[in-house]
Amino acid sequence: MKILLVGEYSRLHNSLKEGLTHLNHDVTIVASKDGFKNYTVDIPIHKRFQKGLKKLIKNTLYKITGFDLESQHVKKRIKELKPKLSNYDIVQFINEGPFGCTAKVEKDIFNLIHSWNKKLFLLSCGTDHISVKYAYNNNLKYSILTPYKNGKHQSMTSYGLKFLQPDFIALHNHIYKNITGVIASDIDYHLPLRNNPKYLGLIPNPINIDLLKFKSLKQSNKIIIFHGINNNNYYKKGNDIFEDALAIINKKYSDKIEILTVRSLPYREYINAYDSAHILLDQIYAYDQGYNALEAMAKGKVVFTGAETEWLNHYQIEEDSIAINALPNAKSIAEKLEWLIENPKKISNISVNARAFIEKHHNYIDCAKHYLDVWKKN
Repeated sequence: MKILLVGEYSRLHNSLKEGLTHLNHDVTIVASKDGFKNYTVDIPIHKRFQKGLKKLIKNTLYKITGFDLESQHVKKRIKELKPKLSNYDIVQFINEGPFGCTAKVEKDIFNLIHSWNKKLFLLSCGTDHISVKYAYNNNLKYSILTPYKNGKHQSMTSYGLKFLQPDFIALHNHIYKNITGVIASDIDYHLPLRNNPKYLGLIPNPINIDLLKFKSLKQSNKIIIFHGINNNNYYKKGNDIFEDALAIINKKYSDKIEILTVRSLPYREYINAYDSAHILLDQIYAYDQGYNALEAMAKGKVVFTGAETEWLNHYQIEEDSIAINALPNAKSIAEKLEWLIENPKKISNISVNARAFIEKHHNYIDCAKHYLDVWKKN
């Protein structure tokens, strides 16, 4: 089949493409490169108004008139690409707003691509209307909106609150009327979609286990703890709580640990930056693992991330045997870190279990087959 993947977050569509290509399908990704992460895509949509004077002009014009130069540039580029974006058997959008444009322009782009192709599917991946509304209405004991509700207003954009605005609600409704169905990429998106008539089920994030080699954790004098920070999502990911937990644990075990902290690295630098680490701190306000966590688990790291009861039940596994559930409490995280520091054999065991879990449930070829089955049946 000829397949178009629209948008890219955290390398999900790249890994899916690699699985589909292995199965002899023709796959193209069109996307911006997810900001500083700079992922590889087949047809890149470059942003022109992100820095300096151009950004200032864009922001000033938008505040005065509501006209967004960047969004119009992206739409113009999509129109120019019509020959390369037409006549696909399957099109999958990674999100309701894959290009980061205004709701009106995202709708225009959706309509253009829809008119040029056959079946359209949507991923619930990243913030969207249903997941943000579910969190906003307090349907979870904690969520990505918890830091926002606690007054940590770093950035409205980082919390996805735009999806609760009338124009994005209208975009959501329009997309759902025109797609064949929606697929959840993990438990965090599965929970809000239950009972939705367009919901086609959960397909775990595909991980290219052939590119990410498992490395047995080296026994050394110090346990290395890696903390990767995305400055744009600092509070949303719970990085402030991780830093508090690290401060607690460093007071007690400074002679036994080494802490590595990096900020907003491009993907190719980030994926190698934690190679020497035993433990990786990923994110807090989640029920399932995000992409960074899964890739680190594939490499045999012990990851503090979303591993809530709903995830444990779904995969029928024991708590803290595959990944460590990072609760929004610095003392709790520090206690889990202390448990690992005092029991280094647990680190080795979880490392091996994590890799086996990825191979069983997130193998990119198996996940690609799952996507193909869903696309063909609907």
